[in-house]
Amino acid sequence: MKKVTDIVWELAEPVAKENGCALWDVEYVREAGQWYLRLYLDKEGGVDILDCEAVSRKVSDLLDEVDPIESSYMFEVSSAGAERQLKRPSDFERFMGSPVLVKTYKNRDGRKEFAGILAGYEDGAVLLDMGGQAPVRFEKAEVALVRLRVEF
Repeated sequence: MKKVTDIVWELAEPVAKENGCALWDVEYVREAGQWYLRLYLDKEGGVDILDCEAVSRKVSDLLDEVDPIESSYMFEVSSAGAERQLKRPSDFERFMGSPVLVKTYKNRDGRKEFAGILAGYEDGAVLLDMGGQAPVRFEKAEVALVRLRVEF
């Protein structure tokens, strides 16, 4: 049986493309006792409210038809954002050399957040250039998340 996020991805991706966007991510999460289905869009030049509205209306209709989720949920469509989370190998490839923030599950050297330049991605391990002699390696099991970091 397919996961909800996979089913929704298959429904939403063509709609995003029709509207000049790319589907960045699909989340189905429980927060404060409520289920949320979220679509994150990306587009060259940025996603605006009209993009979100167009995709939301069409995907909402498709979700009503297919009905892949039995319980009630809140449906949201938004931009992936400038500080989006990197999840897939293709995300890491696309943003190699970009500023990122790595968050770990456990303290490492007394902290859980590490900022630097994405220097590599190998089988889930992240290499981070933090200005030292060699990039620092974070193994897949210790990485809670990696997201782009905007520098001012």
